Amino acid sequence: MLRDLVQRVEAATPGGRDRAVDALRAIAIAGVVAGHWLVTAPVADSGMLRVTSPLKYMPQLAPVSWLLQTMAVFFFVGGRVAVESHDRARARGEGHGRWAAARMGRLFRPVVPLVGVWSAAAVAMLAWGADPGTVYALVKLVWSPMWFLLVFAALTAATPLAARLHPVWPLAAVALADLVRFGLDGPSTVGGMDWVGGMDWIGWVGWINVGTGWLVPYCLGALWARGRLDGRLTGWALLLGGAAATAVLVVQAGYPASMVGVPGAPVSNQSPPTLAAAAFGLAQCGAALLLSGPLRRVLRRPAAWAMVAVANLSAMTIFLWHQTAMIVVTMAALWLAGGPLPGLHTVPADPGWVAVRLAWLPAFAAALAVCVAAFRRHETRRRPYGGELRGSRRERRAGCSA
Repeated sequence: MLRDLVQRVEAATPGGRDRAVDALRAIAIAGVVAGHWLVTAPVADSGMLRVTSPLKYMPQLAPVSWLLQTMAVFFFVGGRVAVESHDRARARGEGHGRWAAARMGRLFRPVVPLVGVWSAAAVAMLAWGADPGTVYALVKLVWSPMWFLLVFAALTAATPLAARLHPVWPLAAVALADLVRFGLDGPSTVGGMDWVGGMDWIGWVGWINVGTGWLVPYCLGALWARGRLDGRLTGWALLLGGAAATAVLVVQAGYPASMVGVPGAPVSNQSPPTLAAAAFGLAQCGAALLLSGPLRRVLRRPAAWAMVAVANLSAMTIFLWHQTAMIVVTMAALWLAGGPLPGLHTVPADPGWVAVRLAWLPAFAAALAVCVAAFRRHETRRRPYGGELRGSRRERRAGCSA
C-alpha cells in the first residue's frame, strides 16, 4: 500500500516541479508547529488554566527560538510560489482578480470548520460552567496564530507589486519604524532604557512592520522566482549578513534575543516584527537558498518526495489545527489524571519540564493526525491522494501546481 502511494505520488508529480520549494514549506510548517508545542505552556492553577512560556523562566533557551521561528521561510517560499503562479495565470489570459480570488479561497476555506468547531466548543464550555478566563485562554491559543492568514492574504493580493519591489525598500521601512518607536520617545524598552512620556501614536507606528516586516522575505521570494537569487554566493551573503546584523542588534542595540514573544517582556521581536526579526529573516532566507540544492538531491528519491508531497497537501490544515491538538491532549490528560501532570500542566520553570514536554510531543502529533484526517478535505476539496496529486491537465502542462 505504501509502495503504491509512493509510485502514484511520483507519477503525478510534474517533471519541472522544484521539489525543494515544497520541502522548505514543509520545514517551515514543522518549525511553527514544534515551536508552539514547545514554548506554549498551559498551567493548571486553582481550577483555572493560564498560558505562559518556558522562555519566561529560562531565558537561556532563547537560541531554541532561532530554530523554531520559521515564518520568514514560509513567506520566502510563498513569494516565489505566488509570483510563479501569477505568471502562469497571466500566460493563460487569467486576470489578477480571478487569480487572487482562487488563492484566497484556498487559503481561507480550511478556516471555516475551525471557526465552527471552536465556536461550539466555547459555548459548550461556558454552558457547563467552565471558568471564562480558561475558555478565553484556550480560544486565544487557537486564534493567535491566525494573524498569519491575514498578512499572507494581503501580500498575496499585492503579488504584482511585490514582484517589482526590491526587498531593500520594505527593510528600510522596518528600520524607520523602529527608529520612531525606540528613538523618538516611544513607549517601549530597548537597550536598557525606559522611554516614557511619548505620544501614543509613536507606539502604534511599529505595527506598520506587520506588513513591511514580512514583505521583506516575500519580495526575496519574488526575486527567487525571477532567477535573481540563484547561487551559493547569494545564499551565504544573506545568511552571514543577516546573522551578523541580528547579533549586533541584540548585543549592541538591546533587542530581545528570543525570536518569539515572551509573556511579560517589554519588547517582542514578533508583536510587531522588529528590525532584528527582519534581519534574522534574511539569514533564514539565505539558509533556505543554501539548503535548496541538497534538498533537490534528496528528493529525487521517490519515498522522500512522497513524504513531503503528502505533508504539503495538508499544510494549511496542519497549521490551523496544531494548537487544537495540543489543547485536546492537555485537557483530556487533566481530566483523566484528576490533576496537573508534569510537562503538561505545570509551571515551565526548569529543564526537567522541557524533557517531559518533549515526551508529550508524540501524543500531540497523534491528536493532530486525527484532526488532519477529519478536516483535510476542506483544504483539498478533491479525492484523497490520486486526484489531489495529479491536479488538472493544465497544471501538469505548466510544470507546477503549487
